[in-house]
Amino acid sequence: MRILGFERHWPKLDEETFSTFRYPRRDTDWLIGERVQVVIKPRSKDRQPLLCAEIIQVKQVKMRHITDEMARRDGFKDRENMMKWLQRSYRHTANWLLQTPMNRLILREVYRYAGVESGSRTPETASGNPRR
Repeated sequence: MRILGFERHWPKLDEETFSTFRYPRRDTDWLIGERVQVVIKPRSKDRQPLLCAEIIQVKQVKMRHITDEMARRDGFKDRENMMKWLQRSYRHTANWLLQTPMNRLILREVYRYAGVESGSRTPETASGNPRR
């Protein structure tokens, strides 16, 4: 199972269905139906596995087509704030960010890991069976 990392616990990660924007991977890009492990601070000694999620939609979108509302749902103040964060994180020019397609991933929580707070749905406590 591949890791989908976040630098902090965004409020959207407490929702059953959430989205995130990611630039395409060099190895194998994200696939619909793929299960991923959502982790806070994945490259840190403070790494925290949070949940298992399934990718239910992958849509390519360029930064110039992202609205303020889409950026807000992703946890940013607005599109400009998102752009600044992407520039800092990916160390690319604004022009590169505007021209390069990103993947908008829509994910659905399958289960939360034991001991993780926020309406935890672990395989043992999930209503019914964990989703496929």
